Amino acid sequence: MILLTLLTQADCAWCERAKRLLADIEAEVTEISLDTDQGRELAARHRLLFAPGLLHGDRLIAHGRISERALRRELTRIPQI
Repeated sequence: MILLTLLTQADCAWCERAKRLLADIEAEVTEISLDTDQGRELAARHRLLFAPGLLHGDRLIAHGRISERALRRELTRIPQI
């Protein structure tokens, strides 16, 4: 299983789209709002300028309008637990 963190914000259409894409993927996703201290700290650390942001461990693997094809390609590079 792949462990991912999704950084989101309220009223974000791209965030909702990312959630739908991730629902079809075998991954454990933790959602963190950019309105929280933790979300702001992660966004600053990864230089995320706008939501959504998708992290695997300490690496930003996707952001903004996330492409399903690019996401699936990126996930194949991640070793599964």
